[in-house]
Amino acid sequence: MNSASTTNPLLIVILGPTASGKTALSLTLAERFSGEIVNCDSVAVYREFEIGTAKPTREERDRVPHHLIDICSPDETMTAGDYARRGREMLGELKRRGRLPIVVGGTGLYLRALLEGLFPGPQRSEELRERLRQRSGQRGSKYLHRLLTRMDAGAAEKIHPNDEPKLIRAIEVCLSARQPMTRLWEQGREPLTGFRILRIGLDPDRQQLYARINQRAAQMFAAGLPEETQGLMQQFPKSPVLGSLGYRQAVQLLRGEFTREQAITAAQQGHRNYAKRQMTWFRREPDVHWMKGFGDEQSIVVSTTEMVERQLKIAD
Repeated sequence: MNSASTTNPLLIVILGPTASGKTALSLTLAERFSGEIVNCDSVAVYREFEIGTAKPTREERDRVPHHLIDICSPDETMTAGDYARRGREMLGELKRRGRLPIVVGGTGLYLRALLEGLFPGPQRSEELRERLRQRSGQRGSKYLHRLLTRMDAGAAEKIHPNDEPKLIRAIEVCLSARQPMTRLWEQGREPLTGFRILRIGLDPDRQQLYARINQRAAQMFAAGLPEETQGLMQQFPKSPVLGSLGYRQAVQLLRGEFTREQAITAAQQGHRNYAKRQMTWFRREPDVHWMKGFGDEQSIVVSTTEMVERQLKIAD
């Protein structure tokens, strides 16, 4: 490690699948090392959406300063590029204040945009986007996924068939640039500089993780997710968040497409599938220190605390 890199302040990144205990671990480390937490979850950036987002609780946010939560109106769309700009500004502020930044979340594309930068994609075309939205309304979002698969199979693998905003943007990029978006991903990136990045990955036992996921999804419905969703549908009928996991199944329940039990089962299955996709994505992240357990396990807390202490001593 060269002298320039050791003088840069430390940046901790905690990544892993949903329900793996990232929030618990981040709080412990932040309190121990005078840190502040930077959200890296694409749903937690939206205001008004609470029960189905698994945001840190008010009590948890009172314990440690949190950033990039509730920064976006429900009827806006925050792209990975938007997030990266806001995130880098926040990291710069924490650096100036001498605080330890701890980036926490499970949205792989947001994390990649923050740490590695994004390609300079073509300008948005509202006319094209509206045509694609109409097609999706007529044929369903799976039509958009099939269309993207023909244009760029690599990009299609990384985007869920029901994630209409991301599908539309990917198709827009492919058509405007006249080449696959995955090829553009490798061009013109500007990686984050000025930090030593310590990536900590949580990889708990799969069956135990699925049990936690199932419990969390059921608790969301018990806590009033359908009622919250009903109010949000009336206020923000075009919000992109209504298509996210949990909210999407609550919408289907409210429309009579599911019974309550079916909605819960579908949400549980959707979150389990999402956890698999997250791990596939994060396995490609470089230099991750993988921890075999949940973030609230004492052995994981001890190991990660020692790891952070070693990294902080390097710069002393």
